[in-house]
Amino acid sequence: MRPRGRIGNGNGGAMDGMRANRLTGAEALVHMLQAYGVRHIFGLCGDTSLPFYDALARLDHDITHFLTRDERHAAYMADGYARVTGRPGICEGPSGGGATYILPGVVEAEESSVPILAITSDIATTARGRYPLTELDQTALFAPVTKWNGALDDAGRLPAMLRQAFRAMTTGRPGAVHLSLPIDTQRAEVDPAEIWADPHHTVFPAERSGPDPLAIRAAADLLAHSRSAVAICGGGPVLAGAEAELARLARALELPVATTVSGQGAIAETDPLAVGVVGSNGGVPATRAVIDEADTVIFIGCRAGSVTTERWRSPPQGRTVIHIDSDPMVIGANYPTDVAICADARLALQALAEEVEGREMPAQNGVARAARAWAGKLADFDPLAASDETPIRPERVIAALMEVLPEDAIIAADPGTPCPYVSAHYRWRRAGRHFLTNRAHGALGYALAAAMGAHVGRPGVPVMALMGDGSFGFCCGEFETLVRYEMPVKALVFSNSVYGWIKAGQRAGFSERYYNVDFSRTDHAAVARAFGLAAWTVAEPADLVPALRAALDHPGPCLIDVIAQPLNEAAAPVSEWIA
Repeated sequence: MRPRGRIGNGNGGAMDGMRANRLTGAEALVHMLQAYGVRHIFGLCGDTSLPFYDALARLDHDITHFLTRDERHAAYMADGYARVTGRPGICEGPSGGGATYILPGVVEAEESSVPILAITSDIATTARGRYPLTELDQTALFAPVTKWNGALDDAGRLPAMLRQAFRAMTTGRPGAVHLSLPIDTQRAEVDPAEIWADPHHTVFPAERSGPDPLAIRAAADLLAHSRSAVAICGGGPVLAGAEAELARLARALELPVATTVSGQGAIAETDPLAVGVVGSNGGVPATRAVIDEADTVIFIGCRAGSVTTERWRSPPQGRTVIHIDSDPMVIGANYPTDVAICADARLALQALAEEVEGREMPAQNGVARAARAWAGKLADFDPLAASDETPIRPERVIAALMEVLPEDAIIAADPGTPCPYVSAHYRWRRAGRHFLTNRAHGALGYALAAAMGAHVGRPGVPVMALMGDGSFGFCCGEFETLVRYEMPVKALVFSNSVYGWIKAGQRAGFSERYYNVDFSRTDHAAVARAFGLAAWTVAEPADLVPALRAALDHPGPCLIDVIAQPLNEAAAPVSEWIA
């Protein structure tokens, strides 16, 4: 039998006498979260959440609740927290508008295979259909965007439903789950004997699935006849903690390893076999050449979607394909697949490495191929990274960050200017999760909240949030949260007063017919100071490194406002614009 997680008090001991008393649903929720080892919750208060908040206030537990300024950022914080800890992130919000605001973060987490539990309180079950304030069909709203979704109409079912939620979000392909908690079920009775947790579901991925040995042998057979194979890693190896197994396979075959944006961290980019990011966002012609010249492609935890493959043009159709993924629906969705390995990335890579190590295998000449890719990339990057032009080139900012940030630093980057430049040019010196970005749906305003969640989850390392000024407008209210909790997160804004990604698209594809993409410049440093942050404005390239060092030395949260080149005028590593 599996051990059951026990209910604990604030000191971790068993709660004396609790099983002799009845619990309310709200109290049971707190005890269930405690039993699953939850120590941090991100959320925003509302009328329908009052019983839950009162239970958090009264009960003895080890949970810290972080009050955010809107529910969307509560979900993004839970997302960033889960990515750096390997534990589910928990967020909560009230009914009505709160449920709609938390939704974007849930969508991103689900599509990015990041396990978060979104708890939304709701109107009383007895008020449904009577036009109460904030009435909304929450289960219908969340059904298309979650891995598991439930409404607690019977308080006695709360412990079982929480166990379902944790099992769903941590097993198989991890994902987001949602639980609607009506206010009357928060007040109803729950049997204390039902309060127990399965400790296997406190981390992810849980209950890993191993590969079919026949598929492993078939993959090794194909690699035995390959002369220029390449691996393309999506987010799967990082989510699975498969960095060591990937390195073992790469060494055994001298296999070059490319990554998607979400897959950065699968291999240290200073590794001789690392190619860097490929695809339309962060890839460059030199890295694309490695993919196009390959005779065999191994997709590992990668959906082979439109960005990774530059709309399914790279790799070209007709290559031998080995596809490893924990989700059977991903395999073969975009490329005819010669060998399908439906398994956890770590177990699959371990098995494949063991198989090829026991054979005479041809070397794939990966070191030379990866070196050519980096040489081509750096030939374009280095002159721009040293440029003294103003407005400051984004390449100069990336070079300054690489000079100043330590190896264990975490960067969270928004879409727009930050993501493609970090993906292409920031060379990660360690494997593992050090880069956070929302590549499933790419909504603006993710980076600051994700950085805050990452700081809570990994408090001992520097955390930097990179955003454009468009993203700044989505998230600046959370600077008050940063100050209130004294989080030493550093933020950097590429200030260019434009929705640059869209303007760059208008330039490349619409004959420079610019329409409704420019806005007024904001003094972001002044806004940050108004919230209580230390802040600097940098307009000269020579001032970048001193400002970054000052920010890292500052004990609290701070912001650097960089007067930057607009994305539509820059040499962005985005293939649609390069032509």
